[in-house]
Amino acid sequence: MSSSDPIESLAEMRHEFGEHGGVNMSIEASTTFTVMRAETMPEIFRGRLGPEQGGCFLYGRHFNPTVYVLGRQLAALEGTEAAYCSGSGMSAIACTIMQLCGHGDHVVASDTLYGGSFALLNEFLPAKAGLDVTFVHMTDFDAIEAAFTERTRVLYVESMSNPTLVVADIPRLAEIAHKHNAQLVVDNTFCPLVISPARLGADVVVHSLTKFVNGASDIIAGAVCGSNELITSMMDLHTGALMLLGPTMDPQIAYAISLRLPHLGIRMQEHSRRAQAFAERLEEMKVPVTYPGLPSHPQHALLEKIGNAEFGCGGLLGVDMGTTERAYKLMETLQNKDRFGFMAVSLGYFETLMSCSGSSTSSELPSEAQARAGISPGFVRLSIGYTGSLEQRWSQFLDALKVVDVV
Repeated sequence: MSSSDPIESLAEMRHEFGEHGGVNMSIEASTTFTVMRAETMPEIFRGRLGPEQGGCFLYGRHFNPTVYVLGRQLAALEGTEAAYCSGSGMSAIACTIMQLCGHGDHVVASDTLYGGSFALLNEFLPAKAGLDVTFVHMTDFDAIEAAFTERTRVLYVESMSNPTLVVADIPRLAEIAHKHNAQLVVDNTFCPLVISPARLGADVVVHSLTKFVNGASDIIAGAVCGSNELITSMMDLHTGALMLLGPTMDPQIAYAISLRLPHLGIRMQEHSRRAQAFAERLEEMKVPVTYPGLPSHPQHALLEKIGNAEFGCGGLLGVDMGTTERAYKLMETLQNKDRFGFMAVSLGYFETLMSCSGSSTSSELPSEAQARAGISPGFVRLSIGYTGSLEQRWSQFLDALKVVDVV
């Protein structure tokens, strides 16, 4: 990258013309692509010619020009050599793990993950692909070190854990992974621009673009950002996980996301500003709140050290209502009475989205695993939106707290 700043890198990447001189990139809707000379096609199939080798496109499941350009933009944003996009965040995660690991290999993973990621690593891949996985708390560096074996290929973490908001010490984790000749894979879905994992030593960065990057809760999409070698291997015609498993991103989707990247920074700043204000007021009122922007948060100093300060501390916070019943009552009041937000999974939407994590997005974790991860039955995850004024939204939230007798 010519710049260490993610926004500047993206701006440089986007300063190019569309196919016909347009200020936006063109949408390539073709599923297959012609060659001018017959002998070119065998060269593409042998992997000797492709977008990175100055060659041609072949077939939409392999490389599509529009999706390819979006990948380059995301690589600029994350500070990696390359990236490619897929149909969902889970497909990006699954294909990355399967590309880096073989049958009988071992993964060390955070014990606090998005429920789908946990199920993939705890059940699906061990059963279907013979993968061995050890779950460890990401702040226990001695336990992480002890978990590695000769077959460990990947250390897998979230930059900010879902839903407990534990911040990963990416430089330290990268050091441990590389000491054991493994790769550090970081899911940065919660923290685009807030944290830049690749610039801190991560080898691969994965995203659910569905969330903050897209920002409108209308598109399902994912991305893998890493080295040229990794992305090329994942698109290989014979052994590439993205190529052969087929989680192809539609070019219309790639185009839509590309138009939202330029204002991602502005959106993240406002998500963070409002979440910070809510967290500070809740803490002042003695409401149990989790937010890494608070000095009381265990990794507050770490985030100050490794984060990109101008984008704040992220748009998610957690409040612990103690019981599932009180959590449900809070959310129902906020949605149905105060029109504060929506009871819905996902995050990064312009409206606030809220869910009781233990019975929704973390429900794939058994109760004992939830307890180890610090997910209480009454823990409510809030993805703070930016519609309405801050004071209007706070007044609504305060009313709901009164209804559930918190204040």
